[in-house]
Amino acid sequence: MIGSLRGTLLDRSITGEIVVEVRGVGYRVQAGPVTSARLGDLQAEVFVWIHHHVREDADTLYGFASKGERDAFEALLAAHGVGPALALAILSVHPPANLARVLAEDDVAALCLVPGVGKKTAARLLIELKTRLDVPLGDGVPAGLDGPDADGTASPSARADVRAALAGLGYTPEEIAEATHDLPEGDAAILLKEALRRLASTR
Repeated sequence: MIGSLRGTLLDRSITGEIVVEVRGVGYRVQAGPVTSARLGDLQAEVFVWIHHHVREDADTLYGFASKGERDAFEALLAAHGVGPALALAILSVHPPANLARVLAEDDVAALCLVPGVGKKTAARLLIELKTRLDVPLGDGVPAGLDGPDADGTASPSARADVRAALAGLGYTPEEIAEATHDLPEGDAAILLKEALRRLASTR
């Protein structure tokens, strides 16, 4: 089983899939859009934590920027009815530290921000994940992201991370532009929640 990859970032797609070349072999890795955006430019050397997901009809690598994110992903997979796609979507909206707070506060509305999760599913996940997910509150907020600009709006880097995450979640360019216009200050994870709240209010 593959646990991590260190190599050259050869390619990335708008959906978050990346290709990491290790000693002449290119590995296709499914990564969340925020993780993909954080890995830097093409041809850069990257290190990715891997969950190697093996099924009878598929052999897929899922990549994460931190071990805490991978651990949270694997805990989510253990919950009833949560597959890799939904687990990635949950972590794209709620990184591990945010997810821990959502669980601690029984915040059904926050889980409903994840595309494809309704109130009934969110309520069930809250109950089940509390018994499976043990994530320290200090882990999981993306590191190295720029803070707000001097005028109190989100920095260009933070907005770019949010736009990449929304694109990976399937929103159109028009929806993304509307949701990210004049975002308030905050880190990328908080700004993503605000953008999703705006999108939810228009649907």
